[in-house]
Amino acid sequence: MTSKEIILQIKDLENLQTKSTLLKHGAKEPFYGVRVEDLKKIARKVKGNQDLAIELFETKVTDAMYLAGFICDGKKMSKDNLESWAKLSNWYFISETSVAWAAAESNYGFELAMKWIDSKDELISVAGWATLASLSMIKQDKDLDLNVYEKLVARVLKEMNQSPNRVRYNMNNFLITVGGAIASLTDETVSVGNKIGKITVNIGGVSTKVPFVKEQIEKLVKKGAIGTKKKSAKS
Repeated sequence: MTSKEIILQIKDLENLQTKSTLLKHGAKEPFYGVRVEDLKKIARKVKGNQDLAIELFETKVTDAMYLAGFICDGKKMSKDNLESWAKLSNWYFISETSVAWAAAESNYGFELAMKWIDSKDELISVAGWATLASLSMIKQDKDLDLNVYEKLVARVLKEMNQSPNRVRYNMNNFLITVGGAIASLTDETVSVGNKIGKITVNIGGVSTKVPFVKEQIEKLVKKGAIGTKKKSAKS
């Protein structure tokens, strides 16, 4: 199946209601609002086709860029591929999903994420924080630099208030994910979350509350899920 054939399938699956909703959340044209479950059905047929994943992302069709994240094999992504994806992304959702998934499962995730979080480009910084969150979730603690993660938690406290809108959202998610995935940092992430307090971000021109760190981690504690890792960064 070629990228052109898949784009035709995507067009046929256009969902105007979903598209209208996503436009309010900052999605960029061209895209067709195809439902995630429909994209996953396509992905199952072509999963692991690395060349196809690269081609789909480069179409700049948002639905195809998201699909590329499901298809690609992160281990086969070169550093140049990942840098290109981070720069091509034109919507925070793609930066937080396809770009971050591919980076986290690659051999360059930590290196690039630490570089990206310093970017003045909001979408690239978003990809960096989302990648770091994913890494904490899929790598065993022995394979993570826990000293750096501890410093990153402190950095969130220092920089949260003056950071761009979507970066703040991902910093908050970083605290929740790290607090759940790295048991030795659970108490510290809760402490930082409490100091920051409940935050809001602007989504589609509307001030929206995001999950409160303490409450989310408490749910994981009750489930006995602290320190639990996942096999894949992909949702």
